[in-house]
Amino acid sequence: MVKTACELALMRISGKLLASVFEMLDRQDLAGRSTMQINDLVERFITVDLDARPASKGQYGFKYVLNCSINHVVCHGVPDAGQIIRDGDIINLDITLEKNGFIADSSKTYVVGAAPPAARRLVRVAREAMWKGIEQVRPGAHLGDIGHAIERHARRNGYSVVQDYCGHGIGREMHEEPQVLNVGRPGTGLALVEGMVFTIEPMVNQGSRRVATEADGWTVVTRDRKLSAQFEHTVAVTRDGVEVLTLRQDGT
Repeated sequence: MVKTACELALMRISGKLLASVFEMLDRQDLAGRSTMQINDLVERFITVDLDARPASKGQYGFKYVLNCSINHVVCHGVPDAGQIIRDGDIINLDITLEKNGFIADSSKTYVVGAAPPAARRLVRVAREAMWKGIEQVRPGAHLGDIGHAIERHARRNGYSVVQDYCGHGIGREMHEEPQVLNVGRPGTGLALVEGMVFTIEPMVNQGSRRVATEADGWTVVTRDRKLSAQFEHTVAVTRDGVEVLTLRQDGT
């Protein structure tokens, strides 16, 4: 759960490499491509350009390097050669990367082309909610502080927060303790200490927080088929506060 200085140095490398994957995606025109094409693009970039390993591939029997969750898909969307990303969609790309034995995990919801204002607003609030959670991270704070800040921001903007999935500790394994819930009460839950590394990854819904898993056993959707957006960073508790290990060069 708590990383040594040497382990944290290696996690910084993994985080920086994963950030560069998103910087590469930021330069792409997603509209008109299949989600499988994006998967293959990311796989080549991670394995060839970065000489790293896509940590999701083979994890829990998953065959691909990323999750691609479009519109009402909350998380764990499966790449498909027949699924075309269209102008007006929102799509979350959730990617993991392992280098030197340590894993980083991050996701971003992209607005594709001329998406409606309501979709753009949801994406903005989901991103803000993640940062509200990150801002709580410091030694002596509690996991409940993170979840409370996330849920309060989403609810104040008229949205709900998915409670079935959450952030998690990360390091040599993709999923370690603790669980980092996206709801909570201030001052409750595990106290944070320097060296902890975990993800913060709120999923914010336009409608109800209720979700369902489709027949493929992976794809999680909103029950009311309204839009969902997610953002995720891997963070470390530092002596004075927080370090975002997967931060992109543009500060996002």
